[in-house]
Amino acid sequence: MDICVCDTLEKEIPHQIKIYVDKKRFGKLVTIVEGLDAKELDKIAKDLKHMLSTGGTSKNGIILLQGNHKEHVKTALLKLGFKEEHISMR
Repeated sequence: MDICVCDTLEKEIPHQIKIYVDKKRFGKLVTIVEGLDAKELDKIAKDLKHMLSTGGTSKNGIILLQGNHKEHVKTALLKLGFKEEHISMR
């Protein structure tokens, strides 16, 4: 019988979450969130879209949110339980 602590260790390793704004087609701004765990990406994207009342998607390990929501995303991630020292904005 093996005892696996893989899930526990994975949660203890801090991920550096990066939040930044980019300009896409036709001059539209999008907020990009990267560095989140791939297993929870869809759930976090859904929660962020709901909390910020905006559209968006999650693919290739990043979350794209329509519009400039840099400050609001940081506040929302803190409410979701992420630590401030693991979140960086540029």
